[in-house]
Parts: sequence; C-alpha cells; structure tokens
Amino acid sequence: MATTTQPRTQRRLPDAPREPRRLGFSQKLSRWDVKVSPYLYISPFFLLFALTGLFPLLYTAYVSVFDWHLLGGKGEFVGFDNFAFVFQEPNFWKGLRNTFSIFALSTIPQLLVAIVLAALLDANLRARTFWRMGVLVPYVVAPVAVSLLFGKIFADQSGVANAFLGMVGIDPIRWHGEVVPSHIAIATMVNFRWIGYNTLILLAAMQAVPRDLYEAAVIDGATRARQFFSITIPSIRPTIIFVVITSTIGGLQIFDEPRMFDQLGQGGAGRQWMTVTMYIYELAFGNQKSFGRAAAVAWVLFLIILAFGLLNFWLTRRIASDSAPRARKKVTR
Repeated sequence: MATTTQPRTQRRLPDAPREPRRLGFSQKLSRWDVKVSPYLYISPFFLLFALTGLFPLLYTAYVSVFDWHLLGGKGEFVGFDNFAFVFQEPNFWKGLRNTFSIFALSTIPQLLVAIVLAALLDANLRARTFWRMGVLVPYVVAPVAVSLLFGKIFADQSGVANAFLGMVGIDPIRWHGEVVPSHIAIATMVNFRWIGYNTLILLAAMQAVPRDLYEAAVIDGATRARQFFSITIPSIRPTIIFVVITSTIGGLQIFDEPRMFDQLGQGGAGRQWMTVTMYIYELAFGNQKSFGRAAAVAWVLFLIILAFGLLNFWLTRRIASDSAPRARKKVTR
C-alpha cells in the first residue's frame, strides 16, 4: 500500500531578516498625528506672538535707524544718530529716573502686601468668596477713572490727602509740584489697581500647596509664622518669580497713571513724573513727530526691561534655592 507524505514546511532561520511590514494609510496618519499634533496645538500662540509681538519689535528696530517723520514718512538712513540724540536729551534721563523711582515705590510694596493678603485669604475666614472677589474690584475699574480719582485725592490745595495730613498737624504737600510726593501718589494708584490682581495669583498658588505639609508642621510644633516662611514661601517660589517678572515689565512700562495725573498729561511743569513711555509718546506725537527717535527710545526701554527681567529671575531663583535647604531644617524646630 502506497503512502503519501506531506512536504515539510521550511522553518525560517532565527537570523534570517524579516520582510518589512508595510503600513497602511491610516497607520501612517496616526503616526503623523502623534508627532505633529502637539506642535499644531501650540502653534496659535507662536503665530499670534510673531504677528503682535515679534514683528512690531523688529519693525521698531528698523524704524529706529531712519529719519522717520509722522507726516513725512520714511526719510534717509541715519544709523545710530537717533540713539545718540536720545542719550543727549535731559528729558530722557528724567524719564528714566522717574520710571525707576515709581517702579521701586510700587512694585516692592505691591508684592509684599499681595503675599500677606493672599496668606490671610487662604486662612479659614467667613465669607471667603466675598473677600476674594473684593480684592479684585480695583483691577476692574478703568485706569483713567482711577487716575482721575487719585488726582483729586492728591490735589495740592483741596485734596483729601492734605486734609487728613492737616488734621494731624502736617503742612500740605505739593503732590503735583515736587518729585518724590508725585512719585508716591502715582505709586499709590498703581498699587491700588494691581495688588488685588497679584493677590489672587498668589492665593491660587497657596491653595495648591499640599495640606499634609502644614499638618506635619503643626504636629512638630511649628508656629504659623514658621509655616509661612518655611512651607508657603518655598512652595510658591515659581509663582513669586512670575509675579516679580510681570510686575517688572508692567512697572517699567507705566503710562496711564502718570499721563492722567494732571489735565495737561506732560508729566508736570518740570517733568517731575514723566516716564519713559510718556517721553516716547511725546517724541512720536508731540512737537518733534519723530518716529525714528521714539523707536530708538522704545528699543532702549526694551533692553532695560529685558535686563531687569533676567536679573529678577536670577535673583529670585538664587534666593529661593539658598533658602530651601535651610527651610527644611527649620520646619521641624
């Protein structure tokens, strides 16, 4: 009887290369989706930044090297003559001095008060929502309205501030006539508007701190002050850095409050409170109508803000990194 044998199937050797698997269109599309979609999601921000931030910055640098007039348009190429003219102008240095003075009088107290208010609002208070919304009310008010209101409060003759000072035996202060009082008045306006805004940002960061840290600190006998300096402040370090940088940028670009501090809007008779941004406005739309010189001052201000921002970022990170190890040691004391 004849028997048929089935042919043996050939086994593939272990080292034999496999044939590449062809991917279908849907699989290729899914791979491209995983690789490309994250960049598409973030692309609107960069497109808007290029359109509203990067392009005006570069175009301002282009305008700054030309004799560009408001009415006559683009003139001849002058190089760095606009920068040289600006550095020789006394009003530019006055504006720079006033900007730094108002910035110091507003930003530093603003940050300190905002941290304290955020810590108080983070506590177990009654009607917490009411108080948290209340600190944001000044930010909602229009800057022009705030400036007009405080301009009357700090009036030289019949202002509310001088009336209170007269009740305690202090002579009236010339808020619009002297340098330092005018800076204090404008800094008060800035603090009135922005303290609540920064308070809510810091409050959101404080609420994200794990409560287990505070419970452990209470068990170890740490006081409220020790918890604040050893747990709260190190935990909200990134938010503090963010608030410092944004306050620096906004403080060095201040315009609305000093512009509306009086009816003329020129920074005082002796330019006591004229800021750099007001000087830019005067160069561009004042008697000179020089866009080239205004663009030069704008670029100088940009470089100053960039330097201050980098310095603030470095200092805050340095201070926070140095204090963090010591805070861990002291929290249990």
